[in-house]
Amino acid sequence: MGKERKSKRQLIRDEKRKKQRNTELAEEETKRDSKRQRVEASNTVDGDAEFIPFDDDGPRGPSAPEKEFFGMLADEEQEYFRHADELLELNDFPSSEDRDIFLQNVYKEAEGKELKLASSQSCSRLMERLIMLSNTLQKKQIFEAFAGHFISLVTHRFASHCVEKLFMQSAPVVTEELLNGVQDEVQVEAAEAGDDAEKKPVLSMEQLFLMTLDEFEEHLSFLLSDKYASHALRVILVILSGRPLDQLSTKSLLQSKNKEHITVPGAFAAIDELASQTRTVPETFSLAIKKIIADSTATLDDTALRVLTKHPTGNPTLQLLLELDIQLNTKAKGAKADAEKPEITLIDRLVPGAPATFSDASSPASGFVNSMLYDPIGSRLLETLITHCPGRIFKGLQANFFGPRIPSLLRNDIASYPAMKVLGRLNKEDLVEAVQKSLEHIPQFIQNGRFSVIKTMIERCNVREATDMNDEIAKAVVAAYGGDVKALVPKLCDLDNELDEQKKGFQQDAKNKSALVSHGCQLAVAMLSIPKSGRTFIQTSLADLSEDQLLKLATTSNATVSVIIAALSTPSEKPAFHKVLVARLTPHTMKLATAQYGYTILNAIAAAPTKGEGISVPFFAKQNMVGELANKERVLRDSWTGRNVWRSWKGDLWNHRRAEWIRWAKEVDPEETRGSKMPQPKHGGTWQRQSKANNVPLAQNKRKFDSAVDA
Repeated sequence: MGKERKSKRQLIRDEKRKKQRNTELAEEETKRDSKRQRVEASNTVDGDAEFIPFDDDGPRGPSAPEKEFFGMLADEEQEYFRHADELLELNDFPSSEDRDIFLQNVYKEAEGKELKLASSQSCSRLMERLIMLSNTLQKKQIFEAFAGHFISLVTHRFASHCVEKLFMQSAPVVTEELLNGVQDEVQVEAAEAGDDAEKKPVLSMEQLFLMTLDEFEEHLSFLLSDKYASHALRVILVILSGRPLDQLSTKSLLQSKNKEHITVPGAFAAIDELASQTRTVPETFSLAIKKIIADSTATLDDTALRVLTKHPTGNPTLQLLLELDIQLNTKAKGAKADAEKPEITLIDRLVPGAPATFSDASSPASGFVNSMLYDPIGSRLLETLITHCPGRIFKGLQANFFGPRIPSLLRNDIASYPAMKVLGRLNKEDLVEAVQKSLEHIPQFIQNGRFSVIKTMIERCNVREATDMNDEIAKAVVAAYGGDVKALVPKLCDLDNELDEQKKGFQQDAKNKSALVSHGCQLAVAMLSIPKSGRTFIQTSLADLSEDQLLKLATTSNATVSVIIAALSTPSEKPAFHKVLVARLTPHTMKLATAQYGYTILNAIAAAPTKGEGISVPFFAKQNMVGELANKERVLRDSWTGRNVWRSWKGDLWNHRRAEWIRWAKEVDPEETRGSKMPQPKHGGTWQRQSKANNVPLAQNKRKFDSAVDA
């Protein structure tokens, strides 16, 4: 179903705003270009000169490409493409056939204007949508239209997004062609005279990617830190490696949080399915990665490489290069060195002589690690090194840098992140030693808001089966809050708005406070995974919450709601815990059902078993809740959260086939209830419109439920 159509007045207002924004951006681009020309004129670089590292816009030197101007669309063309973009976004077509005909007309009109469309501020979004809707042959035609101009496109503010979209949409095609073979497609071009047509074989997608890399080859050092081109370089590196394109870690590497997400109804679902899994790539892609790593760092001396490690744009690209370099070049343990001179890899350039040189404090390798530890940008590269480096290098890092001072590193706002990565690779003995050293510092972790550090220790102890240490961690957390178990959830989830006082001297804006609350909730969920001690502490604190605190916890955010959901799905040492928690939530059933976050709690209660060891929600409690939902069915259907809850609770089944709903809620076999006489609603009626006599069992169940809670 299409989106709501804008009124004529709204369209005129939006058009004025776009024109004003276009004018401002054009002026800004003109000023930037003139400034760049003045800088380049004053800093003339000889072809044989040393590489000039970086300034705010990236490297300057012989590898910086010249920008091309592809011309501008005519006013009529611009208006046509802008209107086409709006129609595709709204998807307001009478039928799918009309939409296909419209798309064919747009493709035909865009033929020969691909470069202008991609570099246009107002029409580049349309180019992205056309790429998403293109079939394999059309994608290859766009590749050919961009061929020879990729360097100018990836360094352009708007065209770079089109190139990234083309790369990502074309990546699954490489796998398809590798597994199924390249189709014998031909591109037909009409001759200028006569009926003869020129047939041209279509290149494989693998060949098109390799040809694009040929264009990048001489400018790789520049692309590493360019504000726009670095994103395209990361995209093509991920594609060459065959990594999934839809994973959260990959998305955060390829794009910023502020990137506009362009969507279009009707895009190929098969492409999306292939993008979510590891892809098979040809051997030439692995060779291409090695060549990119070698060529991109060949012109960088050691000083320039160290500058790149702390460059805000170059650092993420270097992270990916380092990870791929380690994966491709790590040798098996105990392998003998080749007689020939071993190839120098990127990790060798960053930490030369490691791990032997780590013991020398004055060595370049030790200087690199120490300089990265406390740098906000460089520490991210150190995290990548710790996560993926060979075991021999990790042991050197642990013995010389992290092992002796793990508590102090975990207390630091920046160094704690590499230190947590170290905890993730420690064996059981080293992990227990690190946790024992850090136990006395848990009050400082909590005061400084380092909840994620404690959560990581709990998770790693669970993985390494160091359950005794988890008990000690849980007791240390309680001790940090004055030994008051009941204060755990209110403090960790900031139900009393006291988080500002816990972390003095920390710049508390809305974003930072939200992150701290989220980390505190994650710690509470992690403690629920500790049998007996941690689980009992959190559940006791939850049971003691006031009505207002429980409602705030159930409706504030996904993080706070996750605490209740985790508690409902965790066995309890107290048999009545789940009954009490559900009973306290029952009066707020409708408020939770229509809340942005609280509705997931009702869905969790619906999925909870009525009978089970440690986890059980009484059947009559579910009966009371669904009865309340059925009484307000009309209200539920007015919101998407309410409709979601109604489906989860099988409300229509409750209204029309009560016996089947009871079998579903009790999770019993239909044979057990066969022949039972259950009251049925009249034809065409609903239970909420039946006589009060039908509601007597609900009232009786409520009295039983209340008496059970009081007991």
